[in-house]
Amino acid sequence: MTDTPAAPALDPVALALLQNRLDHIARHMGWVMTRTARSPIFNQSHDFSCFITDRNGQLLSQADGIPIHTGGGGFSVRALIAAFDGRFRPGDAYLSNDPYVAGGNHLPDWVIARPVFVDGTLVAFACNRAHQSDIGGGAAGTYNPTATEIFHEGIRLPPLRLVEEGVMRDDLWALLMANTRTPQLLDGDLGAMLGSTEIGAQKIAETITGLPRDEATAYLDGMLDYGERRFTEAIAALGDGVFEAEERFDNDCFGPADIRIRVRISLEGGRARVDFTGTSPQIRGFKNSSLANTHSGVYAAFGSFLDADLPRNEGSFRAIEVIAPEGSLLNPRAPAPVTMCTVFPAYEIIHACWWALGQAAPERACAGWGKNSFPNSSGTRDGKTWVMYHWGGLSGGGAVAGRDGFAQIGPLVTLGGLTLPNAEVYEQLYPVRVLRQELVCDGGGAGAFRGGTGVHYECDVLTAAEYSFRAEGTSRPTGLGVEGGSDGARGRVALREGAEGEARPMPDYALSRFGPARLSMTSPGGGGYGDPFDRAPEAVCRDVRDGLVSPAAARAVYGVAVADDGRSHDGAETARLRTSPG
Repeated sequence: MTDTPAAPALDPVALALLQNRLDHIARHMGWVMTRTARSPIFNQSHDFSCFITDRNGQLLSQADGIPIHTGGGGFSVRALIAAFDGRFRPGDAYLSNDPYVAGGNHLPDWVIARPVFVDGTLVAFACNRAHQSDIGGGAAGTYNPTATEIFHEGIRLPPLRLVEEGVMRDDLWALLMANTRTPQLLDGDLGAMLGSTEIGAQKIAETITGLPRDEATAYLDGMLDYGERRFTEAIAALGDGVFEAEERFDNDCFGPADIRIRVRISLEGGRARVDFTGTSPQIRGFKNSSLANTHSGVYAAFGSFLDADLPRNEGSFRAIEVIAPEGSLLNPRAPAPVTMCTVFPAYEIIHACWWALGQAAPERACAGWGKNSFPNSSGTRDGKTWVMYHWGGLSGGGAVAGRDGFAQIGPLVTLGGLTLPNAEVYEQLYPVRVLRQELVCDGGGAGAFRGGTGVHYECDVLTAAEYSFRAEGTSRPTGLGVEGGSDGARGRVALREGAEGEARPMPDYALSRFGPARLSMTSPGGGGYGDPFDRAPEAVCRDVRDGLVSPAAARAVYGVAVADDGRSHDGAETARLRTSPG
């Protein structure tokens, strides 16, 4: 009988250094992208993410960018491996986007994946997933609220070899440029994606070169095993139990509808089963979630709920089983449209998981974030199409124990990874004038820790433009409070066409064209955490001075009698209010 060679012992210090090194490479790829991409969506807002997988498509690092992009990144690489296994060559680079055949999340997010070779052996993939400014379809900027099937949403890309052994496929490049309204942007953005992954691949190869092949493989596998072990321990610390929660939509993009996202999380022995059985069937509108996006939303929810120092590689995700019935909103059958999925229902997936997990550990409960309500605008200038995201109307974040919600922050699915652009820069790039962007008074949900306020945002669009409206925070509060906290205020979107026109409320979902117009928004606020009467009176006074809480709300909601100057409170009156509310 032949003895099986023992696996090499792994030095924990070397293991940690390798993980940190790969994380640094992912960030370095992001820096290259930010500095070389043409689109403001990349060089201003960082709506892209760089990640690294092993040779089998298992996520090793997602240190750069946006969690909803990277958590499901392994799906796209595994689809690529299934299509090209055995045919990868040094110098190749591959492109894909399709959620049904290429492991994508939605069509605007294109993935460049570059295989990494060391001494002729495939060891990893360096990847960049980036949301393109336009990929055709029925609406400039790709968000098409009128879509009823994926063919209305833009060009579909199965796994494709874009660069073959260092040589660009010019015919494929020409096809891509012919299927966008903004080739002047896409040409440079794709080049930036290719450059970032080339530099990433070089640095990964340099890191692994010199290690014996078996040892390099063992360390990469060891990173995943360590992630699984740490995540299992963290889940076990929550205790065993079954916890249920739900989120909902009240429209299907075309009219009123009662649509439910139901989750049942079973925790046992350090493992989690996340079961979405009972979730509503797939819908006509473009708020269905691809399977990769659903997994990514679950991973983002667990990763943000548990300890901040846990590994975020795919080994961690082994501790989580996701069940999303086929044909449901969270695992639709083709050709259901899905472009909105990376925001809605990714928001709802994360909220539902947070609120279920919060029953297991109330001290970690996360209040809801105000949902996005801002539109996109697009038009033509000097014969070229422009697409602008009104990021200035982003919403307030939810509170947690020990911290108020962010006053204004990128969508929940980015967990702060998306940057609000500079208004002055946007006024140079687009035919717009930003008039107002100020925090809302009494917008954040009350609590021992207050929700983020949201903002008042006004912008003049100086030329005729098409607007893609996609709002979930205007018809009802969406930043829900937890542990006794109050809900954040709902939002509002209105538009006034012409100097003498009247501001009219806009529909939640629509594709409309207007002449020069003024867009006015109040973005939704985040939910509060804990009983408002437990908020320190000094914190309430500070909020009043800052214009975030009105004196009337300080008294009625927080039970604090704030002095006229907002710098102090009447201790006796505050005590009376808090012991005898109402």
